[in-house]
Amino acid sequence: MVTAYPVPEGFTELEVFAIGTALLVEALLGFCLNGLTIISFRKIKELRTPSNLLVLSIALADCGICINAFIAAFSSFLRYWPYGSDGCQIHGFQGFLTALASISSSAAVAWDRYHHYCTRSKLQWSTAISMMVFAWLFAAFWSVMPLLGWGEYDYEPLRTCCTLDYSKGDRNYITFLFALSIFNFMIPGFIMLTAYQSIHQKFRKSGHYKFNTGLPLKTLVICWGPYCLLCFYAAVENVMFISPKYRMIPAVIAKTAPMVDAFVYALGNENYRGGIWQFLTGQKIEKAEVDNKAK
Repeated sequence: MVTAYPVPEGFTELEVFAIGTALLVEALLGFCLNGLTIISFRKIKELRTPSNLLVLSIALADCGICINAFIAAFSSFLRYWPYGSDGCQIHGFQGFLTALASISSSAAVAWDRYHHYCTRSKLQWSTAISMMVFAWLFAAFWSVMPLLGWGEYDYEPLRTCCTLDYSKGDRNYITFLFALSIFNFMIPGFIMLTAYQSIHQKFRKSGHYKFNTGLPLKTLVICWGPYCLLCFYAAVENVMFISPKYRMIPAVIAKTAPMVDAFVYALGNENYRGGIWQFLTGQKIEKAEVDNKAK
């Protein structure tokens, strides 16, 4: 006999189903799109360049976010978290690790594009590999801190997934939040802002715009901004008076990042898109040089 678990407090049956469905759609679409990016990199020789290695890093991280979203969706349909407290800690760590790695890798792509278009220097394999390894190790450092006592992972308001616990708003949370946001959101955002501004000025002088220079940073702010605002608000005010369903919205928005990133960095990239088309159809890419510069 299947146990019918009650609807989490603060949610209706429809709202729980809607959140679970949204997470499932985000997980499936994001995983398919980024999985296609990863497989194409592996199968198509022309795509295997140092610059595209950084795009691959984003896709790998985004696939991890999708796995995290899929687990959350499954639990939402169950109406409870079935994996216990240890599973909650692992889920929170895995979600943070992949999210921070995705953001850091996006900043690395911006840095590479700046040098490609503004200084005309070519990215070497050793530099690309070092940047990718650093992005993941840096993300791992900040993600493991809550497991060691600086910050804490706990259930989201729906109690079917886990993330950084912002409900307490104590000194431990505030110090971790500010350090985390400076090194993992503000600095990457600043790198992206300055890099793409310089690229935009270069394009404006030449009159030839090769891609939308404002899109990557807008993607970062739109997808992760609401969650960051919620966390910052929790540092100065008690957020528990906000309805749980409204506190779940930023988390759902954040998990759209993998889908959007796939269009910005892979499918929105004329050359990478050509590599994906070659993988799917077998038609050879006409242009031999493939890099990670989005159209």
